[in-house]
Amino acid sequence: MNVLFLTMSAGVRRIEASGIYTDLMRKFRDEGHQVYVIHPCERRTGLPTALHCEQGVHILGVRTLNVTKTSVVEKGVGQLLLEPLFLRAMKKYFAHIPFDLILYSTPPITFNKVIKAAKKRNPKAVTYLLLKDIFPQNAVDLGMMSKTGLKGLLYKMFRRKERELYRISDFIGCMSPANVEYVLKHNPEVSASKVEIAPNSYDVPPKVENVGKEGYREIRAKYGLPLDLPIFIYGGNMGRPQGISHLVECMKAVKDRSDCHFVIVGDGTEFPKLEAFVNECHPKAVSLFRTLPKDDYDRLAQACDVGLIFLDYRFTIPNYPSRLLPYLMSSKPIIACTDPNCDTGSLAEQNGYGFYCPSNDVDAFVDTINRALAADIPQMGRNAFQFFLHNYTTDHTFSTIIKHLR
Repeated sequence: MNVLFLTMSAGVRRIEASGIYTDLMRKFRDEGHQVYVIHPCERRTGLPTALHCEQGVHILGVRTLNVTKTSVVEKGVGQLLLEPLFLRAMKKYFAHIPFDLILYSTPPITFNKVIKAAKKRNPKAVTYLLLKDIFPQNAVDLGMMSKTGLKGLLYKMFRRKERELYRISDFIGCMSPANVEYVLKHNPEVSASKVEIAPNSYDVPPKVENVGKEGYREIRAKYGLPLDLPIFIYGGNMGRPQGISHLVECMKAVKDRSDCHFVIVGDGTEFPKLEAFVNECHPKAVSLFRTLPKDDYDRLAQACDVGLIFLDYRFTIPNYPSRLLPYLMSSKPIIACTDPNCDTGSLAEQNGYGFYCPSNDVDAFVDTINRALAADIPQMGRNAFQFFLHNYTTDHTFSTIIKHLR
């Protein structure tokens, strides 16, 4: 079977690296299928459009404008240009390949013509959308777009593209039950029979040798962290969707605690807010680091006790944060500080691996920290890993998709 995957993720260039898309593509390859991937090479990389084969996977990088970590104008124009650039590259480099399965993930929602062109070659091909976020509503929630006025014209254009994407997709794989419910409620023209859960997933990680208490103390000492206190860690992107202003307020409320510690690692457009807080308040219970190399971050995370997730309270769409799975895979319980539409926290509480608190209530955050400190954290961590094994492995996602081709 020939599988085409369209993605915004440049991480697929290193097909053997761990990731939600690389793990899934390797699974298709290892099951005997021919895999073809198209991804953007942003202009900042200086790389031209080029095709290469890595470990049996055909990977086509298409030179584009910068579509991440750039101005709103360049990002917007770049997103709109993705479709014609991908279409031209597919016709040139994969000209005579009849694809049997056409996979694509959001963002963006602008691959419609590419999908239709691939489907035209083989009308029996299955088109499958991996719905990772719900755009343009998420932009409306954060005030980056509106449904009226001049910005409303942009919203209406993208909303038409979103509906068309749903229409041409034979199946839509959502991140969680709340995502399925949202798609069906707000798109009544979409048949319930084509919407299902196909969340982010990873290969089961190899067993890591337990470094023991002394090993964790060593890692903590390296970063100047308390050796014997429970540590809560937030790692990842620090942009507008994460509600960093609320995270800062929460850290102000716990900055002088002596019974636990907080570690924040990452980068993004909102990082300066955290930096300003640390420079101004000199918090005893909070440590802030810019992005660390992956291996260093993984070791640091292993030496911590509870993972933190933050999302902006204004979201009306049920996001499912990508940060969740690495916490579960490393046997870390979570605290999900999110909007009430997100079901990450409720699923964690129902399955005994975490807590929920609303991301507009600092007092609730403090209370939730107290609840976590009083809980059996090691047992909750074991529950977290078991939930990953039962719901979020690559095998689960692969089986969900492949059943439609048998």
